[in-house]
Amino acid sequence: MKANSLVILDFETTGLSPDVGDRAIEIGAVRLVNGEVTERFQELMNPGQRVSGFIEDYTGISNDMLEDADSCEVVMDRFADFIADDNLIAHNASFDKRFLDAELNRIGRNYPGEFSCSLLLSRRIFQNSYNHKLGELVRFCNIESDGDFHRALYDSEMTAKVWMAMLESMGERYEIYDISFDLIKKLTKTPKNKVNKLLSSYNLSSEKP
Repeated sequence: MKANSLVILDFETTGLSPDVGDRAIEIGAVRLVNGEVTERFQELMNPGQRVSGFIEDYTGISNDMLEDADSCEVVMDRFADFIADDNLIAHNASFDKRFLDAELNRIGRNYPGEFSCSLLLSRRIFQNSYNHKLGELVRFCNIESDGDFHRALYDSEMTAKVWMAMLESMGERYEIYDISFDLIKKLTKTPKNKVNKLLSSYNLSSEKP
């Protein structure tokens, strides 16, 4: 499957880990098809617990905003339908994947696609960036930004723009186009000092279906 056709998602949550009882409070996602955003998904969800003052300040999502939102179970059922069979990307994917898996497990849903990480890819493609937080990468790529980070849909949209900038950079620097998701997975596991060698010698024919 192509690396420019997938779902890019982001969660806002009550805390850092579903293993200690934290829940999702917002999901945002965009679907890329051949590098273009074709659909968006954004919903708040009521986690059944109060959100701390720190999370309210960090995300801008208040308990009042969540009071009348549908439950996590209802929202995540709709989101599982949205994902369909696409591959998935998130910035710092280990965080988002834990919450996606935990919330879908609660309702007996899953997803057939594979998951990869734009943060790990950025450390290999944009090695000169000051750091690889999403906001810094947006600045590094000269992407126009006028919204609020730490809201799920906006972060997904910005991640999508950074994602496409990385794919375009690979095309410009190494003449690798029609990039596969398998190549992305391989890159995220390649030591940074070996990325140039991998991409310079990459057999373009392996990218073809």
